[in-house]
Amino acid sequence: MGIEGGMKCVKYLLFIFNFLFWLCGLALIVVGILAQVALHNTIMMNDVAASGGPILIIVIGVVIFFIAFFGCCGAWKENYCMVTTFAILLGLIIIVEIAAAIAGYVFRNKISDVVQDSLTEMISNYNSSSPKFRDTVDGLQKDLKCCGVNSSSDWRDFMPDRKSVPDSCCVTISTNCGIGTMTDPDKVHQQGCHDAVEAILEKNILWVIIAAIVIAVLQILGLVFACLLMRGIRSGYEVM
Repeated sequence: MGIEGGMKCVKYLLFIFNFLFWLCGLALIVVGILAQVALHNTIMMNDVAASGGPILIIVIGVVIFFIAFFGCCGAWKENYCMVTTFAILLGLIIIVEIAAAIAGYVFRNKISDVVQDSLTEMISNYNSSSPKFRDTVDGLQKDLKCCGVNSSSDWRDFMPDRKSVPDSCCVTISTNCGIGTMTDPDKVHQQGCHDAVEAILEKNILWVIIAAIVIAVLQILGLVFACLLMRGIRSGYEVM
């Protein structure tokens, strides 16, 4: 005997919610990838904690695809076992998402130190690194219109004269424009890249946190519908 009355409405609501969960999974994957790309294209980080949050979000997004299958099939077929499996897995995902949001919030307090260390390492390795690495550093300075970590003086070991910077630091970029112009504000950007990079990372992490919280709230509603449907299905079995 199938469910009737208000439980029919719950059944279709749960089915619709699972479609939304599929979209949520896709959104999590996209947000996680964007955050990961931003972390590693903005600066080449070696800090594992910096990558942990976005990777966790991507994994959660992929898992949601499979969980949505149990929810959709269980709701449509009114299968108590599948709906129960869906509810349990969804509950676990909600817990993990909350943990990811907390991890992202905690990492926000480490951003300044991670950026400082990463940029300092990039500058130290600039001359001895591959062209691709140097292009990444140059691209960062061009895009953010900055020079060095905290100021252009961070490039003092760039050349023997200790007065030169890479051409990417120049206000108007041209060949050898950075030679001997480290402290000239008319030719070279004097502000370092630390604050600009930190602001970009904070913005990306904030979006990851918001996405995780919003989706977790939606999933809690789905969990409530799943529990109601489980109760309705069990009641139908008892009547039989």
